[in-house]
Amino acid sequence: MSEATRSAVPDRHLIDEVPFYGQGDYQCGPATLAMVLEHGGRAASVDELIPQVFLPGRDGSVQPEMLATVRRHGLIPFVIPGRMDALLKEVAAGRSVAVLQNLALAWWPMWHYAVVTGYDLDQERLVLHSGETPRMDVAMGRFDATWARSGRWAFVALPPGELPVSTVGREAAGAISAFESVQGAQPTLPAWRSLVAREPSLALAQFGLGNALAASGERENAVQAFRRAVQEDPDFAAAWLNLGLVLRSLGQTGEADDAIRRAAAIPGPVQARAQEQLEKDRPKVRD
Repeated sequence: MSEATRSAVPDRHLIDEVPFYGQGDYQCGPATLAMVLEHGGRAASVDELIPQVFLPGRDGSVQPEMLATVRRHGLIPFVIPGRMDALLKEVAAGRSVAVLQNLALAWWPMWHYAVVTGYDLDQERLVLHSGETPRMDVAMGRFDATWARSGRWAFVALPPGELPVSTVGREAAGAISAFESVQGAQPTLPAWRSLVAREPSLALAQFGLGNALAASGERENAVQAFRRAVQEDPDFAAAWLNLGLVLRSLGQTGEADDAIRRAAAIPGPVQARAQEQLEKDRPKVRD
């Protein structure tokens, strides 16, 4: 255990309130989800979750279905960096962490999901809800060997407005955007606001906030977010275009056209749409 990790978190921490559900054959995914969802305030039974994430042909649950199910239940799944210090920081902050392990060999895998609920740095032990055992005590080294075989994949499931300790930037913006595609703009606004508050210079976060504000009817606030996005990244064509479209809806046609022209001048997938917008509003010459 590195000194940097030891100095970043308390010596030990246990999250008492994480529920436990036993994991039957091929049910470790649904059981793990039930535990992290309930800990996040979204109750769901294992039986309810089995058809949502269990893939019979794969003898288990795979990561995309796990994350998608969390979104459908109103929490945002953030995949955290695959490092022990990142995992410990989340647990120290009171977040249960769902992890994927390979309990066998790389060439003959036995995939298994569990929930990390505590740790002890002095003893170098972790506490997991795993299989049929609540609060399983496992050596960090032994756990890390099985975790490494999964690429050290792990996530936390948080209500909109809460962010993981370790994951910010484009990865967090992607997680929030994926949640918004399922739940809509209004429930996602707290998440975008939190990300912007933590990382105001991230143009993608300002852009996401602007889109959610515009979709929620807060057009003046959306304009401010889009303006900040293009201030941070002057080559962000989509932000220029959306800024122009919202300004146009507010009747500010001069500034709107300037913004759309900026988008139309930037090569990329947005350029054609921006040029179409300019052509659409150009006065037609009559014969």
